[in-house]
Amino acid sequence: MVASDSVTRRLLATSDVGAALALSDAAGWNQTADDWGFFIQHGRVQGVRSDEGQLVATAAALPYGDRQAWIAMVLVNPAWQHRGLATRLLSETVEGLCKAGITPVLDATPAGEPVYRRLGFEPGLAFERWQAVLTPGPSQSAAASRRATVRTAGIGDIDAIAALDLAANGIHRRDLLQAFLSRPGTQAWMTRDGSGFVLLRDGRRATQIGPLAAADTAAATGLLEAALATRAGPVFLDVATHRDTVLAWLRDRGFSRQRPFVRMALGAAPALAGGAHQFIMAGPEFG
Repeated sequence: MVASDSVTRRLLATSDVGAALALSDAAGWNQTADDWGFFIQHGRVQGVRSDEGQLVATAAALPYGDRQAWIAMVLVNPAWQHRGLATRLLSETVEGLCKAGITPVLDATPAGEPVYRRLGFEPGLAFERWQAVLTPGPSQSAAASRRATVRTAGIGDIDAIAALDLAANGIHRRDLLQAFLSRPGTQAWMTRDGSGFVLLRDGRRATQIGPLAAADTAAATGLLEAALATRAGPVFLDVATHRDTVLAWLRDRGFSRQRPFVRMALGAAPALAGGAHQFIMAGPEFG
């Protein structure tokens, strides 16, 4: 069966969030209904449905400013794989962005990297997903140290957080950060000197920490300590591989490496190399 047989392609609407969430749940991904809603409202999500109306494949493009857009949520129902659906959706998404003069950027797994290389994507920043199952109860000394260097933050800090994020990543994503901060389960912290921040939000399978931008490693670990002290249970975070000290810090606290990613772009993109203050990503679907 070829990709065009017995399927219908169209853009997803907010009414499709439930079907899209079922697709990412089946793949074991961490995205929530809020994540899908953001992609649909602020980006362009193509979907493929069977004749029976089942959503069987998706691909999303999320613009950040007018210079680059993130490609994500390339998913195919296992029963519909190996029919060219992902290739078709990805190619059309890339073509549409290039025609609009927007650079496509994505975060690829090792399995996906050769596919994107064949399309002309070039690799840049490497990062890894790390995970742990946390137990509550920070030490008094850690809590005292954290209070001295970090404060809680919230939606009222959106201007400062968005500016720090742009400086660290080269990505205009105020709307995304504001959406994160508006969610009931999100928590945020900033360094008291205003030079760094971290966000923590609910995920489908685990709490997601990120993005995190900081002036140096000490500030980054202070922000991480504040975030980790607030939750118990599974946690994911995506750390730039060159942050050796942070990775060792996480390993000492029981984190283990889950899988690697590499950032790739079809053309020049500020986000491709990462910035000096970038430590933890928002997630491979958001950059």
